[in-house]
Amino acid sequence: MAETFDLIIKGGTVATPGGLGVADVAVTRGRVAGIGSFEATQAGEVFEAHGLHVLPGVIDTQVHFREPGLEWKEDLETGSRSAALGGVTTVFEMPNTDPSTTSPEMMLDKLARAKGRMHTDHAFYAGATHDNTDMLHEMEMMAGVCGIKVFMGASTGQLLVEDDEGVERVLNAITRRAAFHSEDEYRLADRRKLARQGDWTSHYEVRDAEAAISSTKRLLRLARKTGKRIHVLHVTTGEEMELLAANKDIATVEVTPQHLTLVGPDDYVRIKGYAQMNPPVRDAAQRAALWQAVNQGIPDLIGSDHAPHTKEEKSRPYPASPSGMPGVQTIVPVMLTHVADGKMSLERFIELTSAGPQRVFGIAGKGRLAQGYDADFTIVDMKARKTITHEWSVSRCGWTPFDGMEAKAWPMATFVRGVMVMCDGALVAPGRGEPVRFVETLVQA
Repeated sequence: MAETFDLIIKGGTVATPGGLGVADVAVTRGRVAGIGSFEATQAGEVFEAHGLHVLPGVIDTQVHFREPGLEWKEDLETGSRSAALGGVTTVFEMPNTDPSTTSPEMMLDKLARAKGRMHTDHAFYAGATHDNTDMLHEMEMMAGVCGIKVFMGASTGQLLVEDDEGVERVLNAITRRAAFHSEDEYRLADRRKLARQGDWTSHYEVRDAEAAISSTKRLLRLARKTGKRIHVLHVTTGEEMELLAANKDIATVEVTPQHLTLVGPDDYVRIKGYAQMNPPVRDAAQRAALWQAVNQGIPDLIGSDHAPHTKEEKSRPYPASPSGMPGVQTIVPVMLTHVADGKMSLERFIELTSAGPQRVFGIAGKGRLAQGYDADFTIVDMKARKTITHEWSVSRCGWTPFDGMEAKAWPMATFVRGVMVMCDGALVAPGRGEPVRFVETLVQA
């Protein structure tokens, strides 16, 4: 008698560790049970994927969903809805909420808020401060925690560890890889006077390349001194990429779709505050350096740095306008458009959005489309032509910096552990997201 399954994904071009090929994917109890050829009668549910690509579930390891305290911008439900509609199956959420996620109690509160409300699987960062180093190891070992986040330069929120002594104390307190916003707060403070009222093109003069480069040099020295692993978020300069490439034994690297797509000064003039984020979108030469790094294999993963603010907040004249932009819903169509344009291969996209996150953070059971792994699938139409619009965005902020961009590929369905969460642009299942498991904390989980 033929084996039966809960679900079969039928006839798609499947991206396995062995390469791309037309196959069926069978799912049982939320995990991949087999890849090959199966009869539709062998499953209770069949998804026809002919003409579509079945990719490992996209993992976005940097989002700000603003809950608790800032829910007028976003919350865990609306942010994860945006993720699912964009083809993202797993998100790692940041600690700069109000209050910040800086204690075990605050982490338990965030995990409780997510239960039954988030449409994707999820993990949370714990925020480091000058005053909570004694709690950081306890927090990084909690179930559902992806690691510690450190802001070396001020951004949205109250978290800041700007000095070498403080960063060294954080690194000495932990054992897992820590993620860093690497900008030199001292240089930023000196340069804030360069901001020109109402002129967003001055943003990347205030937060210049040297602010990022000098901070990353300091961070690498401290990581080497303490013998700890670091993950440098949203890298924006070619010089940092070269520095990090020389230190891959201790450092991993993130790049964002915004920094690979938008460009100064043109986009600051075109969309004004919607182009403002930290570190800033830089000029064409720096963007070209980032693309060179991508194709040299230096970045380990792509994160969206989804950081929404309302239209009203963004319309304030610079520098009163806040930094940050939504991105979790657009990471798949924007980056697959770059694939269609020949800037990177589909295999490199998969590495940066699935295998890379799994390797950097030690995710258990995710990151590849293979037997025994979670049945997380991002199913895309690589021939679709659709326009990204403000109206398509379901983030509570209601806008996207990519409004008007013609995408050359599109997410058609999102499966999380074998459950179809999104199909043809609509949510089709309630929030069933669960905390992500990590190899380094499986005993605690």
